[in-house]
Amino acid sequence: MHVQDSHWSSASAVATGAAMSAPTGGGRPGGARTTPLRVDAQRNLEHVLRAAREVFGELGYGAPMEDVARRARVGVGTVYRRFPSKDVLVRRIAEEETSRLTDQARAALGQEDEPWSALSRFLRTSVASGAGRLLPPQVLRVGVAEEHDLPDHAHVPQQRTQPTAGELRLVPGEPAAGAPGDTGTAQLLDVVGQLVERARTAGELRPDVSVSDVLLVIATAAPSLPDAAQQAAASARLLDILLEGLRSRPA
Repeated sequence: MHVQDSHWSSASAVATGAAMSAPTGGGRPGGARTTPLRVDAQRNLEHVLRAAREVFGELGYGAPMEDVARRARVGVGTVYRRFPSKDVLVRRIAEEETSRLTDQARAALGQEDEPWSALSRFLRTSVASGAGRLLPPQVLRVGVAEEHDLPDHAHVPQQRTQPTAGELRLVPGEPAAGAPGDTGTAQLLDVVGQLVERARTAGELRPDVSVSDVLLVIATAAPSLPDAAQQAAASARLLDILLEGLRSRPA
């Protein structure tokens, strides 16, 4: 996976709403009602979004808009008419993938009684869906930091309170205040934190495994290979190995 940072600005968030709405009808000043996209415009939008998921999943968020347009078989101007900047498109894709992962985590949490089964189900479902290749950069921005270097807000919910010095921890960036992606990211971290805490409390998860470790597993176990069958086999094999590494062992 090749996730690269993008500028997550409040202007991008505003532009996202503008990109998805047509002008108000009837010439009514201040009207909130919007008209639906024409059939061909809606079709182009769907093609662009599908192409963006594929291109960013294969090449990372650093891939140029021209690659997205080429994959969607539309002109780059069509892409920019829907998404005024690349940041707006990246935010849209990242938010959708974050929401999908959150739904998968909630399903595992609510439908699996065994803590380890719930965590492993979430990981297998997420990796199989390929969502790990499109996680937003702020979720995967991790680094090796000493405990005294971490501000209070850097601790992901449900993290252990006595981390080992130098461990891998989530190091959040500084997304724009009020940006819609912030809430979605917080929800994902919270529900994955519940899965992690349940498995740890049950003694089935290594005590040093954090939420950020679990998200890194999702990203790592979703390689991009040209052959779909090879990709599925490689993902399943790699995930089996990583799950074994996460599980606790009797002393």
